[in-house]
Parts: sequence; C-alpha cells; structure tokens
Amino acid sequence: MNHPAMANELEWFYAQLLLTLPFVGAFVFYIVAALLSYRTRKPWPLYRTLIWIAGCFAAYLAVAGPIAEKAHTDFAFHMIGHLLLGMLAPLLMALAAPVTLLVRTLPVPMAKGVSQLLRSKIPQVIADPIVASLLNIGALWLLYTTSLFAFMHAHPFLYFLIHIHVFLAGYMFTISMIYIDPVSHRKPFLYRAIVLVIALAGHGILSKWIYANPPVGVAPEQAQTGAMLMYYGGDAIDLFLLVVFCFQWYKATRRSARASLLLQENSRANI
Repeated sequence: MNHPAMANELEWFYAQLLLTLPFVGAFVFYIVAALLSYRTRKPWPLYRTLIWIAGCFAAYLAVAGPIAEKAHTDFAFHMIGHLLLGMLAPLLMALAAPVTLLVRTLPVPMAKGVSQLLRSKIPQVIADPIVASLLNIGALWLLYTTSLFAFMHAHPFLYFLIHIHVFLAGYMFTISMIYIDPVSHRKPFLYRAIVLVIALAGHGILSKWIYANPPVGVAPEQAQTGAMLMYYGGDAIDLFLLVVFCFQWYKATRRSARASLLLQENSRANI
C-alpha cells in the first residue's frame, strides 16, 4: 500500500500503545472479577474466562505485533486485523458475558447503577439491531469506499479512533443479535434474524466491491487477496454467530412450547 505523508514512528508507537491498553485492561479486569466472584459467590464458569482471554488475545493481535505492523503496508494483513478486531474478538468477548460478571462482582448499589445505565435510552438505541448494523457495516462501507482508508494511515490519532470504532461497533452488533448478558428490551428473534441476514449480505457485497474497486492507495492484487479474506473469513465467523443465534432461538421456542403444553395440562386438570 502507498499512503502519502506517513507519520513518524514515535506517533505510531503511541497510537499502537493506546490501542493495546484497553484490551490489556479488559483482560486484567475480567480475571480479577472472576477471582472475586469465586471468593464471594459461586464460581464463575471457567469456559467463559477462557473465551474472554481468547477474545482479548485476538484483539491484541490486530492492534500490536507483526499483523498490526504489516497491516500498514499489506492490505491482506489489514484485513486479517479487521476480522480479528471487528468480528472474532467481539463475538468471543460477548459470549464471555462481561456485564453479568461485572454486576455480580460490584457492590449492590453500584450494580444497580450499572443496570439503570444499561436500561437508559442511549444504550437501548445503540443496541437496536438496525442501528448497530449501520454503525458496523455502514462504517465499513464508508472506510473502504472513500479516501478515509488512506487518510487513516497518514494520521495516527485517526487510526486509533477508527480501530476503536471497529471493535466497539462489532461488539454492539454482536450483542444486538445474540443475548448473552441480561437485556431489558429484547427484540423478537424474527426481527433480529431479518436484520442479521441483511447485515451479513452487506458485508459480503462490500468484500466483492473491494475486489473490483480497490481502496485508495491499495494495489489491485492486494485488494483482491484482502477481499477474499474478508469474504471467506467473514463467512466463517458469521457462521459461528448464526449457530449461536439459531441455538438461542431453538431453546426459546422449546421453552415456549413447554410452557404452552403445561398451561394446557393445568387447564384440563382444573376442568
């Protein structure tokens, strides 16, 4: 990739450091919270802790180390970082139920404050599947179909902001589709399914657009390789998301059927 006016190495070092700190902090927070939960309440599931560690590690690989370094000059590595930071890490970290762990660990007054905050208007709006999809998929279209991609690689602070947005948007998109942590206003499965299918189609179409129309400053060969990674790698992670979503739908339908059957049996017994 050829990006003019590249910033000096010190500025990029600070940008990568700022990107790394949130995920290192998230890793430490979760481990400490899990230990506190183990000592004060019933043990926190080990598999959730392992999933969280894997999610933090995936995000770390995207913002620091060889992949992050090569992403500045090779679009294929940039796309690997996108898959790790914007799709895999959010999915794994959402499955780890961090909000549930946080509420369990905090003192009761603080836990109630967190619950009230999550029930407020702004979080509810952002967590709506349509809004979350626009912030996630829509922002990717803006990034790759305008000069913003090249501009990002010339300005470290913008690079930092966009990568933070990619992760947060990916996380909000994930938790808007699959409910692992408690949710005050649940959207129907059918509503979420329709939005999910449209969002996944938008992601796939974008990868084909990149294949035919390389972003500014990206060579056609690199764009094609990156687009194929985005398409097939994205499909693999999306399949994981779909399996979780369908399993939750199946469980909810089964519970509803059992409740309906139990109600019918009680009604017959009363007659």
